[in-house]
Amino acid sequence: MRTLYGATCLLFLFSIGITAQTANSGDCRSAIPVCADGTPIMPFVDSNGDINDFDPDESLLPSGCLEKGSVASANIENNASWFVFRAGSDGQLGFDIEALTATAEWDFALYGPFDQTDGRNYCTIIGERGPEGEPIRCNFEVNNTNFTGVGVNPENGTVGAPSVVGSQNTYDSWLNVQEGELYYLFINNFNTNFDGDPEPFSLTFTGSSVDEDQNTALDCTLRDEFLGLDIIACEGDPDILLSAQNSPAGPNITNIIWSVDTNDDGIIDNPNLLSGPAALDFTVTSPNSGRYFVTIETPFGSFTDNILITFFPPPELDQVIIVEDLRDNPDVEIYDIEITTLTDGDYEYALNGGEFQDSPIFLDVPPGINTVTINDTNGCGTIEEEFLIVGFPKFFTPNNDGFNDTWQIEGLSELENPSVFIFDRYGKLIQLIDQNSGGWDGTYRGRRLPSTDYWFKLEYERNDQGVVIASVTRRHFSLLR
Repeated sequence: MRTLYGATCLLFLFSIGITAQTANSGDCRSAIPVCADGTPIMPFVDSNGDINDFDPDESLLPSGCLEKGSVASANIENNASWFVFRAGSDGQLGFDIEALTATAEWDFALYGPFDQTDGRNYCTIIGERGPEGEPIRCNFEVNNTNFTGVGVNPENGTVGAPSVVGSQNTYDSWLNVQEGELYYLFINNFNTNFDGDPEPFSLTFTGSSVDEDQNTALDCTLRDEFLGLDIIACEGDPDILLSAQNSPAGPNITNIIWSVDTNDDGIIDNPNLLSGPAALDFTVTSPNSGRYFVTIETPFGSFTDNILITFFPPPELDQVIIVEDLRDNPDVEIYDIEITTLTDGDYEYALNGGEFQDSPIFLDVPPGINTVTINDTNGCGTIEEEFLIVGFPKFFTPNNDGFNDTWQIEGLSELENPSVFIFDRYGKLIQLIDQNSGGWDGTYRGRRLPSTDYWFKLEYERNDQGVVIASVTRRHFSLLR
């Protein structure tokens, strides 16, 4: 086996008790791209990261095997680090994580594979409940070995197998990867006697694809994106730290220049956000979206990279546009709506607890009070709002089962001075109802009327630019027994 190479430095900001108000991208949004072209991956990692990725008060299913269990002092996000890698060729792939100190016990969770061409925010998916949010590989180091990982333990030759409760195998089964697949790797120090100091480990990639050619086993062009992949975050999320320390420039830096294109329109709005040989890091605060650039100058040339950071606000409803109801077109029986928002985001919509859809337009909406749900697919919030459709049910079933037992104009109280007259098919007046009545129960003078079509006449007033206009509509509906 040969060692893959990558970033030499990984330092997470020290932060305690910071919790985003909504689901968000998590610390994996700052994952370090790794590759096969330089120094061994031997980072010193410190603290918790910016965001609590795995809720310690929940069952921690999304973190796979990294539960605290009965060990209350165990750590879920101490010395935590995130890496991202992209398969450069098809084949078998694994990795070894070696503890380099006696004070750390390393465990990991691996997520993927992801397809970058679908444009989704994978760091929102990671940590969510459901198959896509759970790790595909997960294991941990135990005291009788310094290794954990995927593949074969180089210390004792143990072959990896799927993780099971109570297992101390420490290794999970090989990955069979395909070129272009993206994976996120979370590495954590479980040690219950954590002393607060940074801890080192060694990360080595293995497998038949590495044995064949370590320079193509992982896609090295990903390392050129040393600022990381584009980030989608939520307004109010913790600050995002961009670091030039992960670049291939090494220590021979003469100058660093940070700039931003606020609208991502090809025009640099601020060409010198921060500069100087010591400007290794730049902090982006919410809600400052934009494409951020860094140029690193060395005696041997320069390195550049950019990253698009987009902060989304929680959804806010503008209005529910009733395309047509009895107030707009008395002849229509199909009620359509369109939902508009005051905020921009990647939204999906659901009506009355149904399935989500991408379109904000719903057709054939039932009359009466309805509920629309707007969900930001980036995890930046969900809202529910009620709205009223003025209309009538096309049928009712007065069989005393508690459902559709009476017939009434839904939203009648929204009309001005409404009256509803119900007739049989011969034109005989059966019932007069208004907004204060409970509707018609299908009887006439205490006698149950048969299943058939009945007619109604609705009289009401509407205000048209200050002029009160009397309106009348005549339609029919069915009584079913």
